[in-house]
Amino acid sequence: MATPLMQHATAAWLVDNTALSFSQIAEFCGIHILEVQAMADDMTGSKYTGRDPVHAGELSMDEIEKGQADEDYVLKMSKGPDQVRRTKGPRYTPVSKRQDKPDGIAWLLRNHPEISDGAICKLIGTTRNTIAAIRERSHWNIAEIQPKDPVTLGLTSQRELDAIVTRAAKKAGIDNSAADDARLGTDREALIEELRAERTEAARKAEAALNGEEDEVAKPELTADTLFKKTGE
Repeated sequence: MATPLMQHATAAWLVDNTALSFSQIAEFCGIHILEVQAMADDMTGSKYTGRDPVHAGELSMDEIEKGQADEDYVLKMSKGPDQVRRTKGPRYTPVSKRQDKPDGIAWLLRNHPEISDGAICKLIGTTRNTIAAIRERSHWNIAEIQPKDPVTLGLTSQRELDAIVTRAAKKAGIDNSAADDARLGTDREALIEELRAERTEAARKAEAALNGEEDEVAKPELTADTLFKKTGE
Protein backbone atom coordinates (compact mmCIF):
# COMPACT_ATOMS: atom_id res chain seq x y z
CA MET A 1 0.00 0.00 0.00
CA ALA A 2 1.32 3.47 -0.91
CA THR A 3 2.11 5.83 1.93
CA PRO A 4 2.43 9.64 2.07
CA LEU A 5 5.71 11.22 1.06
CA MET A 6 6.35 12.52 4.60
CA GLN A 7 4.76 9.91 6.83
CA HIS A 8 5.36 11.38 10.29
CA ALA A 9 4.61 14.97 9.27
CA THR A 10 1.36 13.80 7.67
CA ALA A 11 0.44 11.82 10.76
CA ALA A 12 1.08 14.88 12.93
CA TRP A 13 -1.27 16.97 10.76
CA LEU A 14 -4.01 14.34 10.89
CA VAL A 15 -3.72 14.10 14.67
CA ASP A 16 -4.03 17.88 15.05
CA ASN A 17 -6.71 18.52 12.43
CA THR A 18 -9.00 15.48 12.28
CA ALA A 19 -10.93 13.13 14.53
CA LEU A 20 -9.55 10.00 12.88
CA SER A 21 -8.56 7.14 15.16
CA PHE A 22 -4.93 6.40 15.88
CA SER A 23 -5.17 3.10 14.06
CA GLN A 24 -6.59 4.78 10.94
CA ILE A 25 -3.81 7.37 10.91
CA ALA A 26 -1.13 4.75 11.57
CA GLU A 27 -2.36 2.51 8.76
CA PHE A 28 -2.69 5.38 6.28
CA CYS A 29 0.76 6.79 7.08
CA GLY A 30 2.49 3.42 7.36
CA ILE A 31 3.82 3.96 10.88
CA HIS A 32 3.23 2.24 14.22
CA ILE A 33 0.16 3.14 16.24
CA LEU A 34 2.35 3.90 19.28
CA GLU A 35 4.12 6.62 17.28
CA VAL A 36 0.74 8.21 16.58
CA GLN A 37 -0.15 7.94 20.27
CA ALA A 38 3.10 9.65 21.21
CA MET A 39 2.36 12.49 18.79
CA ALA A 40 -1.08 12.97 20.31
CA ASP A 41 0.39 13.02 23.83
CA ASP A 42 3.22 15.32 22.73
CA MET A 43 5.76 12.77 23.94
CA THR A 44 7.89 12.59 20.80
CA GLY A 45 11.49 13.65 21.06
CA SER A 46 11.05 16.19 18.28
CA LYS A 47 7.99 18.13 17.21
CA TYR A 48 6.97 17.37 13.64
CA THR A 49 5.72 20.19 11.45
CA GLY A 50 2.41 18.99 10.08
CA ARG A 51 2.03 18.36 6.37
CA ASP A 52 -1.44 18.69 4.86
CA PRO A 53 -2.14 15.55 2.75
CA VAL A 54 -5.28 17.21 1.31
CA HIS A 55 -3.26 20.11 -0.07
CA ALA A 56 -0.66 17.65 -1.34
CA GLY A 57 -3.37 15.76 -3.21
CA GLU A 58 -2.73 12.52 -1.33
CA LEU A 59 -6.02 12.45 0.61
CA SER A 60 -9.46 13.96 0.00
CA MET A 61 -11.78 15.54 2.55
CA ASP A 62 -14.43 12.97 1.59
CA GLU A 63 -12.09 10.20 2.72
CA ILE A 64 -11.41 11.99 5.99
CA GLU A 65 -15.14 12.41 6.64
CA LYS A 66 -15.78 8.74 5.89
CA GLY A 67 -13.04 7.78 8.31
CA GLN A 68 -14.35 10.06 11.04
CA ALA A 69 -17.84 8.56 10.67
CA ASP A 70 -16.60 4.95 10.80
CA GLU A 71 -13.57 3.92 12.88
CA ASP A 72 -13.23 0.71 10.88
CA TYR A 73 -13.00 2.56 7.56
CA VAL A 74 -9.63 2.29 5.83
CA LEU A 75 -8.50 5.54 4.26
CA LYS A 76 -7.66 5.37 0.58
CA MET A 77 -4.91 7.49 -0.86
CA SER A 78 -5.88 9.69 -3.80
CA LYS A 79 -2.47 9.27 -5.47
CA GLY A 80 0.97 8.11 -4.54
CA PRO A 81 3.72 10.64 -3.86
CA ASP A 82 5.49 11.96 -6.92
CA GLN A 83 8.75 10.14 -7.41
CA VAL A 84 11.80 12.29 -8.01
CA ARG A 85 13.44 11.24 -11.26
CA ARG A 86 16.79 12.53 -12.39
CA THR A 87 16.52 13.62 -16.00
CA LYS A 88 19.29 16.17 -16.45
CA GLY A 89 22.67 17.05 -15.08
CA PRO A 90 25.86 15.04 -14.60
CA ARG A 91 25.69 11.46 -13.42
CA TYR A 92 26.07 10.79 -9.73
CA THR A 93 29.47 9.58 -8.64
CA PRO A 94 30.13 8.10 -5.18
CA VAL A 95 32.10 10.39 -2.89
CA SER A 96 34.92 7.84 -2.67
CA LYS A 97 35.51 8.07 -6.43
CA ARG A 98 35.10 11.80 -7.00
CA GLN A 99 38.77 12.45 -6.36
CA ASP A 100 39.56 10.16 -9.34
CA LYS A 101 37.55 12.21 -11.84
CA PRO A 102 40.40 14.55 -12.87
CA ASP A 103 42.61 11.54 -13.66
CA GLY A 104 39.89 10.02 -15.85
CA ILE A 105 39.26 13.34 -17.63
CA ALA A 106 42.98 13.77 -18.32
CA TRP A 107 43.12 10.26 -19.82
CA LEU A 108 40.20 10.97 -22.13
CA LEU A 109 41.65 14.30 -23.26
CA ARG A 110 44.98 12.64 -24.05
CA ASN A 111 43.74 9.45 -25.69
CA HIS A 112 40.43 10.52 -27.23
CA PRO A 113 40.53 14.22 -28.11
CA GLU A 114 37.68 13.63 -30.55
CA ILE A 115 35.20 13.21 -27.68
CA SER A 116 33.27 16.42 -27.01
CA ASP A 117 33.25 18.08 -23.61
CA GLY A 118 29.52 17.43 -23.34
CA ALA A 119 30.04 13.70 -23.85
CA ILE A 120 32.78 13.65 -21.20
CA CYS A 121 30.44 15.44 -18.79
CA LYS A 122 27.79 12.75 -19.24
CA LEU A 123 30.28 9.88 -19.16
CA ILE A 124 32.14 10.84 -15.99
CA GLY A 125 29.74 13.27 -14.32
CA THR A 126 31.75 16.47 -14.35
CA THR A 127 31.50 20.06 -15.62
CA ARG A 128 32.82 21.84 -18.68
CA ASN A 129 34.79 24.22 -16.46
CA THR A 130 36.69 21.32 -14.89
CA ILE A 131 37.45 19.83 -18.31
CA ALA A 132 38.68 23.18 -19.61
CA ALA A 133 40.89 23.69 -16.55
CA ILE A 134 42.53 20.27 -17.00
CA ARG A 135 42.98 20.82 -20.75
CA GLU A 136 44.56 24.23 -20.18
CA ARG A 137 46.53 22.93 -17.18
CA SER A 138 45.05 25.62 -14.95
CA HIS A 139 43.37 23.16 -12.58
CA TRP A 140 44.20 23.85 -8.93
CA ASN A 141 45.58 20.31 -8.49
CA ILE A 142 47.13 19.85 -11.93
CA ALA A 143 50.48 18.77 -10.46
CA GLU A 144 48.86 15.69 -8.90
CA ILE A 145 46.66 14.68 -11.84
CA GLN A 146 47.78 11.47 -13.53
CA PRO A 147 45.90 10.28 -16.66
CA LYS A 148 44.19 6.99 -15.84
CA ASP A 149 41.62 4.89 -17.67
CA PRO A 150 38.17 5.89 -16.31
CA VAL A 151 37.01 2.28 -16.67
CA THR A 152 39.82 1.10 -14.39
CA LEU A 153 38.94 3.86 -11.94
CA GLY A 154 35.33 2.67 -11.86
CA LEU A 155 33.93 5.95 -13.21
CA THR A 156 32.23 4.31 -16.18
CA SER A 157 31.86 0.95 -17.93
CA GLN A 158 33.85 -0.28 -20.90
CA ARG A 159 30.65 -0.56 -22.95
CA GLU A 160 29.72 3.08 -22.32
CA LEU A 161 33.23 4.27 -23.11
CA ASP A 162 33.39 2.25 -26.34
CA ALA A 163 30.00 3.57 -27.43
CA ILE A 164 30.99 7.20 -26.91
CA VAL A 165 34.37 6.71 -28.60
CA THR A 166 32.68 5.09 -31.61
CA ARG A 167 30.10 7.89 -31.93
CA ALA A 168 32.75 10.59 -31.56
CA ALA A 169 35.03 8.93 -34.13
CA LYS A 170 32.17 8.54 -36.60
CA LYS A 171 31.16 12.17 -36.15
CA ALA A 172 34.75 13.31 -36.62
CA GLY A 173 35.27 11.04 -39.63
CA ILE A 174 37.98 9.00 -37.92
CA ASP A 175 38.55 5.37 -38.91
CA ASN A 176 39.44 3.54 -35.70
CA SER A 177 40.11 0.27 -37.48
CA ALA A 178 43.34 1.65 -38.94
CA ALA A 179 44.57 2.65 -35.51
CA ASP A 180 43.70 -0.75 -34.10
CA ASP A 181 45.56 -2.49 -36.93
CA ALA A 182 48.63 -0.30 -36.36
CA ARG A 183 48.59 -1.05 -32.64
CA LEU A 184 48.15 -4.78 -33.10
CA GLY A 185 50.22 -5.11 -36.27
CA THR A 186 53.43 -6.34 -34.63
CA ASP A 187 51.70 -8.98 -32.54
CA ARG A 188 49.64 -10.13 -35.50
CA GLU A 189 52.70 -10.57 -37.73
CA ALA A 190 54.52 -12.50 -35.01
CA LEU A 191 51.55 -14.81 -34.60
CA ILE A 192 51.35 -15.43 -38.36
CA GLU A 193 55.06 -16.29 -38.50
CA GLU A 194 54.68 -18.67 -35.58
CA LEU A 195 51.76 -20.44 -37.23
CA ARG A 196 53.68 -20.73 -40.49
CA ALA A 197 56.65 -22.26 -38.68
CA GLU A 198 54.43 -24.78 -36.89
CA ARG A 199 52.73 -25.71 -40.16
CA THR A 200 56.09 -26.20 -41.93
CA GLU A 201 57.42 -28.36 -39.10
CA ALA A 202 54.25 -30.49 -39.08
CA ALA A 203 54.52 -31.02 -42.86
CA ARG A 204 58.20 -32.00 -42.57
CA LYS A 205 57.44 -34.57 -39.86
CA ALA A 206 54.60 -36.03 -41.89
CA GLU A 207 56.78 -36.36 -44.97
CA ALA A 208 59.55 -37.97 -42.94
CA ALA A 209 57.12 -40.51 -41.50
CA LEU A 210 55.88 -41.45 -44.98
CA ASN A 211 59.46 -41.96 -46.20
CA GLY A 212 60.39 -44.14 -43.21
CA GLU A 213 62.87 -41.62 -41.92
CA GLU A 214 61.24 -41.25 -38.51
CA ASP A 215 62.86 -44.39 -37.04
CA GLU A 216 66.27 -43.29 -38.22
CA VAL A 217 65.80 -39.89 -36.64
CA ALA A 218 64.65 -41.48 -33.41
CA LYS A 219 67.64 -43.86 -33.19
CA PRO A 220 70.73 -42.41 -31.51
CA GLU A 221 73.86 -42.06 -33.62
CA LEU A 222 76.30 -44.96 -33.12
CA THR A 223 79.70 -43.73 -32.07
CA ALA A 224 82.65 -45.34 -30.30
CA ASP A 225 81.47 -43.94 -27.00
CA THR A 226 77.92 -45.18 -27.36
CA LEU A 227 79.10 -48.57 -28.67
CA PHE A 228 81.47 -49.21 -25.71
CA LYS A 229 78.73 -48.02 -23.36
CA LYS A 230 76.30 -50.58 -24.80
CA THR A 231 78.97 -53.32 -24.48
CA GLY A 232 79.61 -52.42 -20.86
CA GLU A 233 75.91 -52.66 -20.06
